[in-house]
Amino acid sequence: MPVAVRAVDALKVYGEGQNEVIALNHVDLEIAQGRFTAIMGPSGCGKSTLLHCLAGLDSLTSGKVMVGETDLGGLDDDELTRLRRDRIGFVFQAYNLLPMLTAAENIRLPMTIAGREPDPDWLEAIVEVLHLADRMHHRPAELSGGQQQRVAVARALVTRPDIVFADEPAGNLDSRAGTELLAFLREAVDRFGQSLVLVTHDPNAAALSDRVLFMADGSVTGEINAPSIEAILDRARTGA
Repeated sequence: MPVAVRAVDALKVYGEGQNEVIALNHVDLEIAQGRFTAIMGPSGCGKSTLLHCLAGLDSLTSGKVMVGETDLGGLDDDELTRLRRDRIGFVFQAYNLLPMLTAAENIRLPMTIAGREPDPDWLEAIVEVLHLADRMHHRPAELSGGQQQRVAVARALVTRPDIVFADEPAGNLDSRAGTELLAFLREAVDRFGQSLVLVTHDPNAAALSDRVLFMADGSVTGEINAPSIEAILDRARTGA
């Protein structure tokens, strides 16, 4: 199966000397195209650091990250900015919407910055899947938390990125809105063939994925393919 993104001997170290913290400890990892991959592990295990390095939001101390056949370490700042804008989508736990823009303007923002127009059929399909058609002219303050996060998801999808990364995107939502959002992400994979990587603490969210990776102390310690909630909970209990 084609690979959307890979990490090769990825090391990320913060600080120096006695203050040195190894956030990623020589991680080797491949994320398949068109699949939903979840990453789980305790707080501080390196999940978000891995996500940020895979997305080009942070740089490695050594090793490499490849998006398709592109080595992120070989790009200058302008090239990396263009790659993140055109080929990578990122959904933060905080919605990061611009309050003065409507939902439609926030969704179109990456394309506006690039001086391009989104594919109208693709935009219509995203808006339909995320049930945002009647909210497109509303500003963020006029939207619920769940609606704001769906706008953020639409913004991440509008450029048809090679891969979308989501860092606890349901963390600020109530259980119903969170469940709906995760179902939308699952549908984006199934309906559009989107490649998706999700960091989560929630076994129910991870059980929607095609593959769960487990992390501890900066390393990937195991995985489950076609996971069930029971298998995820058992793995969490035993640590095996």
